[in-house]
Amino acid sequence: MGEGWLIMLGEALIDTVRDVLPIALTLAVFQVLVLRRRVRNLRNVLLGFLYVILGLTLFLVGLEEALFPLGEIMAKQLTDPAFIGGTGAAVEWWHYYWVFVFAAAIGFATTVAEPALIAVAIKASEVSSGALGVWGLRIAVAIGVGASVAVGAFRIVTGTPLTVYMIAGYLIVIVQTAFAPRAIIPLAYDSGGVTTSTVTVPLVTALGLGLASTVPGRSPLIDGFGLIALASLFPMITVMGYAQLSAWWVKRTAPATNDQTTEAEEERGSP
Repeated sequence: MGEGWLIMLGEALIDTVRDVLPIALTLAVFQVLVLRRRVRNLRNVLLGFLYVILGLTLFLVGLEEALFPLGEIMAKQLTDPAFIGGTGAAVEWWHYYWVFVFAAAIGFATTVAEPALIAVAIKASEVSSGALGVWGLRIAVAIGVGASVAVGAFRIVTGTPLTVYMIAGYLIVIVQTAFAPRAIIPLAYDSGGVTTSTVTVPLVTALGLGLASTVPGRSPLIDGFGLIALASLFPMITVMGYAQLSAWWVKRTAPATNDQTTEAEEERGSP
């Protein structure tokens, strides 16, 4: 067991070094040949690259040994005929309601913990001087991902084509883009990309493959993938919807606030 782990870690380390090396060479070539400047704090930079390599190595091993098997195991347990209360042809799509609940919950939870989304939310809050709340953006994106994974699980169980959901989703995005506040549109489009990252993708992919391999009549290759595409689409809808609801609420409360201010000014001006 110990030797197996060492071999696995060694192979993952070699693969990670091979993947990171082009990035390091590109930065070094531009720094030395194009900019022709010394790297500041070279020791810290080299130490940072070492941390990146070690972190990615452990992360890849963790994916292979924990997250992927965990997602597949949960999918198999939730789709077990003995658990869903039916066997064979008696099983219908609504019998998988716990699968949809779990898919929504795991999509929401992994997105809230997504490091890339946290970084973008913090920067968006700083740039907007606090107008965009960090938690507001994270929750809006997490709701979108949770809904997308639930819809993706429904798609796998029912066997409906992915194109139907993608076309309908992007039609909604196009309509929202025409009416959403202009300042939020680029951030909404980016939110779909940043959320499909290190934490979300492994579990969601494993869940999709596990469902496709255990639901009768489904192909892991044809039906197992596509959840990430939906997870990139739905956050755009929820973030623009969040901005539209916020703008509507501000317009609704603004007249009442102005009326109160006017009444206060009239009281101060009266003899």
